[in-house]
Amino acid sequence: MMLNRRHAVSLIAAGFGAITLPRATQAQPDPRRLRVIIDNDLSGDPDGLFQLAQHLRSPSVEIRAIIGSHLHEKEPFDPSDQQAANAAAKANELLALMNLAGQVPVIAGAEKGLASPARPAITPAAQAIITEALRDDPRPLYYCAGAGLTDLATAWLIEPRIAERLTLVWIGGAEHKGLALPPPGAPPAEYNLTIDRIAAQVIFNRSSITIWQVPRNAYRQMLVSSAELAELKAGSALGAWLVGHVERLAAMASGAGLTIGETYILGDSPLVTLTALQSSFEPDPSSSEYVVRATPHIAEDGLYRANPKGRPMRIYTRIDTRLTFADMSAKLK
Repeated sequence: MMLNRRHAVSLIAAGFGAITLPRATQAQPDPRRLRVIIDNDLSGDPDGLFQLAQHLRSPSVEIRAIIGSHLHEKEPFDPSDQQAANAAAKANELLALMNLAGQVPVIAGAEKGLASPARPAITPAAQAIITEALRDDPRPLYYCAGAGLTDLATAWLIEPRIAERLTLVWIGGAEHKGLALPPPGAPPAEYNLTIDRIAAQVIFNRSSITIWQVPRNAYRQMLVSSAELAELKAGSALGAWLVGHVERLAAMASGAGLTIGETYILGDSPLVTLTALQSSFEPDPSSSEYVVRATPHIAEDGLYRANPKGRPMRIYTRIDTRLTFADMSAKLK
């Protein structure tokens, strides 16, 4: 049972804290108060590696599976046709570096987006999602997606009952009208959504899955400076491995005539903030801000169309960057 503040104070005031059970029968509560499935394009933008490492060091969550997902075709980050397999390999490399090899299931997701919204064939990733969602466990299950939604959409099309048994926390989607403006020069349709537009349409337009969305304007708040990254790099072998991926990306950009300046967006880190870093009493991401709106339809152009009858969804407008990055720095040293 999860105690709220009032119950906890009442129990202490009543002398509950003075009761000592015999050592043989004293129950030790499991600190892992929620479950997560992590789904990310780990062979792409290295922000997902930082998020995964921080999640793996978070004692309040049990990571039930890590799914490596695909990117766009011919993606500069990984132009191969084995992006999901490469993402899974990168997850295993990180687990080995953190002395966690074999302790969390790692699965390669689909290598391509959905061809149509029809019922697809079962895949190992979809089967793992369905199995975990339908498993008898009272703890909430969060599906933490930092890229496209192919594997979750596949699982829902095969087994719609999962919709009532998990919450999707998704880094993706463009700005919502009245909440934020797009950044200068940005394409109208957001990057992660266009990885698999059909999958996003399945989740938004057809399913009843509860959505906590971190759209582009919110995830772009997750800036760290090059000075902070240099400090993280010097702090541990893990930090050096993570920052090395950003340095290689910066070198690749420089070779193409671009400069990324002295900041980097760790845009997937809100997946940690909104799950592992929930408040102690009445658990919720209480230090970040959101609005509730009817879930819009996603059109063929990847943009929203108002749907007044849509189910309520959270749209995060501000993420607690202080909490997120102070926690990351402490855990990754």
